[in-house]
Order: sequence, then structure tokens, then C-alpha cells
Amino acid sequence: VFHGRILARRVVGQETRYEVEVKAPYRHRFPLVSREYLWVPGTCGCPELREGAEYLLMAQRHVNREHTLNRIVLQHGAYARPWTRREARLVREAARHC
Repeated sequence: VFHGRILARRVVGQETRYEVEVKAPYRHRFPLVSREYLWVPGTCGCPELREGAEYLLMAQRHVNREHTLNRIVLQHGAYARPWTRREARLVREAARHC
């Protein structure tokens, strides 16, 4: 779970790739750097994330068996909400209990 700002959107093959500025990680099992690519299966970009907007995102790290592919994936229907101070507070509180 992290707070990020969408910098760019690009369709690559059958997937949508978002360039994201990581503003704050909340709860994560893998390290995040200041800029990440967030992949969404399909070309519709669902959930649609607007360039320049900030979101609270819950994504998963996907590494293939050969360890040649390592990326962050936001599945269709995953948690992706516009960032607000209230949402951030709720996530911080939940992270302390989990």
C-alpha cells in the first residue's frame, strides 16, 4: 500500500503502464523506489488513473519463475482510491494493527 502521484500513462502491448512517483509507502513487503512503473492488465487502464492525480494504491509485486520479470501489478478491481488526508490516516492506523 502506498501513496503515489501518476506521472504518465502508456499502453504497452496488451497492458497499461503507469509511471508513478512514490510519495509515501504505508505497508509493503518489497522495497519501493521514488519512481516505479505500475502495470495494469488490459489496455482500458481499469482502474483508470489520471495523470497528475494522487492515489492510495494497493498493488502486488509479480516476479516470474526465471526472475527475469519483476514488476508491480495493480489487478482489475484492486484498491485504488484518490488520495486524501483521511484515507492516509485510516491506512496508517490499519497498518499499525496488522
